[in-house]
Amino acid sequence: MIRRAAGGYSLYELIITIGVVALVMSLGVPSFGRILADHRLRVEVDAMFHAVHLARKESVMRRRAVTLCPSRDGQHCKPGFDWSQGWMMFVNLDRDAPAVRDADEPVLQRFSVSLHNQITANRKSFSFRTTVLRATNGTFIFCDKARRAAPRALVVSYTGRPRVSRHDRHGNPYRCPD
Repeated sequence: MIRRAAGGYSLYELIITIGVVALVMSLGVPSFGRILADHRLRVEVDAMFHAVHLARKESVMRRRAVTLCPSRDGQHCKPGFDWSQGWMMFVNLDRDAPAVRDADEPVLQRFSVSLHNQITANRKSFSFRTTVLRATNGTFIFCDKARRAAPRALVVSYTGRPRVSRHDRHGNPYRCPD
């Protein structure tokens, strides 16, 4: 009589395999969440970094003031220091301060922000002018709403050059507003 070997796994092998998979997943999923949050934050910082560079370039090319301001709809500047719903870039022909987009001022770019991130700034708008006058200096703070990623800041100098930092000028890490 020929015996055939039964296929499959024993209950003991199945329990050990499930335990190992559960252990690996419990270690890997939180790390993946932090990596994903950090990536989302980096995308927003990079978008603002490039927007600042573009605004500087456009102001020199057009020989006009170009302004970045928070905006919900991409047509009007929103009052306040919260940039979490997006921002827009427009040619500020009348150089008003605080910046208000008038009907004859062209919108150059509109930006939207991930729902997972919070962006605040210490300015209501940033204006970039031609090489004769200075730009608006200030700092943007980028935070993950779930607090899984360390906050970053985009610091804009008087010349309009941005730099990314995790620490303020005293060496303290940036903190997210509550």
